[in-house]
Amino acid sequence: MREAEVIERLRRIATHPAARGLADDAALLDGLVITHDSIAEGIHFLPSDPPASVGWKLVAVNLSDLAAKGAEPAAALLSLTLAGDSDWDSGFIDGIDAACESYGLALIGGDTIAIAAGAPRVLGMTAIGRAGPNTPARGGARAGDRLWLAGTLGDSAAGLAILQADPKATGVLVDIYRRPVPLLAAGRALAPDASAMMDVSDGLLLDASRLAIASKCSATIDLDALPLSRAFIAERGGGIEARLFAATGGDDYALLCAFPPDFDPALRLSLRSGPTLVCVGTLAAGDAPLNLVGGGGRPVPLPEHLGHEHRGIATSPMADRP
Repeated sequence: MREAEVIERLRRIATHPAARGLADDAALLDGLVITHDSIAEGIHFLPSDPPASVGWKLVAVNLSDLAAKGAEPAAALLSLTLAGDSDWDSGFIDGIDAACESYGLALIGGDTIAIAAGAPRVLGMTAIGRAGPNTPARGGARAGDRLWLAGTLGDSAAGLAILQADPKATGVLVDIYRRPVPLLAAGRALAPDASAMMDVSDGLLLDASRLAIASKCSATIDLDALPLSRAFIAERGGGIEARLFAATGGDDYALLCAFPPDFDPALRLSLRSGPTLVCVGTLAAGDAPLNLVGGGGRPVPLPEHLGHEHRGIATSPMADRP
């Protein structure tokens, strides 16, 4: 079954209001924002990645979901698979420890299970945060809103591509792929005024289409407006192919936000220490969830794959990734 089909089936069970119809990145229960993310070897991290970076990444991707709801991190539960490699397990725990200390996240429990030696690891975490004055869902945007992006796109996908070509490679893009930074402060600053917000984990185009569908709108993304880092441009360039790569690569953990057309969210972020914040598109009434423009506003055909979608198929490592 495809991911969307699985979620549709689960909606019949997840009828509690806290589940928000399974149309969001997190649940909202009694003032707490609760999320769970798993990462799998060969899909979300390479077997050759340092185990400490895998531990860091597991914490970071969960905190990114809290950031997208404007929540303050409070506690976490860890699901750890043990494959008989004590050195790997120790390094992974070091990464968990470093990330939890960096972001003030208390580890309060979890579970460990043994798996066969050599089996791919699947690691999970449930993160709990304290909700702020507004917990924006994916589906709260309205026609006429503008879409803003906090953070940059493509760095992690470019870092992964570098490592796939040379597992011993180093550099800024490799570091970003291995140790993403959740935009917690930016999320708390933007959430009070956002009509909708989510993190970009599966690719901007796929996630923007999800926000548009949840909000019953049509999104138009301007490829010319995408925020690309200097390191990304130096590696991949800034042309249309590079921008499509950045918009579909995933693993960005930027924040995609919808705001009313007369509101400037840049007023909420520090220009010195905050992430890049740019308007990347608009929302309108319409049936097509996603449209692309570029080259001064000219229509651009949608690529075959909008991002990384879990298909429920056993494939080769990183098969669905760039």
